[in-house]
Amino acid sequence: MKDLGVAKKILGMEITRDRRLGKLTLSQRSYVEKVLKRFNMIGVKPVSVPYASHFRLSTDMSPKTDEEMDKMSSVPYSSAVGSIMYAMVCTRPDISHAVSVVSRYMACPGKEHWQAVKWILRYLKGTADMGLTFDKAKMNNSVVGYVDSDYAGDLDKRSL
Repeated sequence: MKDLGVAKKILGMEITRDRRLGKLTLSQRSYVEKVLKRFNMIGVKPVSVPYASHFRLSTDMSPKTDEEMDKMSSVPYSSAVGSIMYAMVCTRPDISHAVSVVSRYMACPGKEHWQAVKWILRYLKGTADMGLTFDKAKMNNSVVGYVDSDYAGDLDKRSL
């Protein structure tokens, strides 16, 4: 074994420590930039929310004709959702809802589904520096979570 010193990066996550303030930050700025480059989204205009209210996705938006299916087969939908999902799992819980919605259509995504994925990428573009910060001064040994459920917004399952 060899001591390489304090970790600065692990599994694509950058680790920033401020021992004086008692803060530890995990971010994926370079990973997000690599994903944006991979899907040709580097020069896009950033947006301020991960999932806009104008997206009303449903399975009815999936391709129905062979022509539409051929066109959507060239779109890297699953790869993009998987890349975004990795960021969500590691350091970006703010995109959880948006990723949950777009991942429902992995089997047969339509044009509107792809637009929603590109919207999430635009959000990541504007918030690439965001991450998780652990502050020793604010730690109280409890986890607090908040949720805003909107089952009526799920066009496919709200009538069940």
